[in-house]
Amino acid sequence: MPRLTKIYTRTGDEGNTSLGSKQRVPKESLRVAAYGTVDELNSQIGVAVASGLDERLTAVLATIQNELFHLGSDLAFLEEDKQKYNIPQIEARHVLALEQLMDELTAVVGPLENFILPGGSMGAALLHVARTVCRRAEREVIALSRQEPVGAQVIPYLNRLSDALFVMARYENYAKGVAEPLWDTLA
Repeated sequence: MPRLTKIYTRTGDEGNTSLGSKQRVPKESLRVAAYGTVDELNSQIGVAVASGLDERLTAVLATIQNELFHLGSDLAFLEEDKQKYNIPQIEARHVLALEQLMDELTAVVGPLENFILPGGSMGAALLHVARTVCRRAEREVIALSRQEPVGAQVIPYLNRLSDALFVMARYENYAKGVAEPLWDTLA
């Protein structure tokens, strides 16, 4: 577990930062952008949880927030450095857990019969925002993966997580008794 004695270091004042294994890279690098967006996603999930989500979602989102720290560390280290530093990584079991969660929640809310608009309850709306941030993180990781290797389960995890956040938003509306706003194709 890292121990931070000082939050500020002044080492990034000229536009560079250190990866987990100490390599210096520009702050605008694809790798830093990718794990920065994962951090933004984690914060957005924190806002959704703070809004007072259903307790089933609050419990699973605490796990997901920890997994997003794993994913951030997975991205903050180059592939060749991961074994040397023995860092937490996203594994196939994390992806499977998201699929199982979606199956569980979909069994409650039922299949999707129409496109829905982001919104409904406040918690559902915040989960939809988290979903869109997750999609952006996925796009950024894919862009990075076209230039450098990334963990094998990182992209599948982000892909499933965005879907899971969609299902969680539906579940939150269901739990709060709020009708899903449907896309009106005639509007």
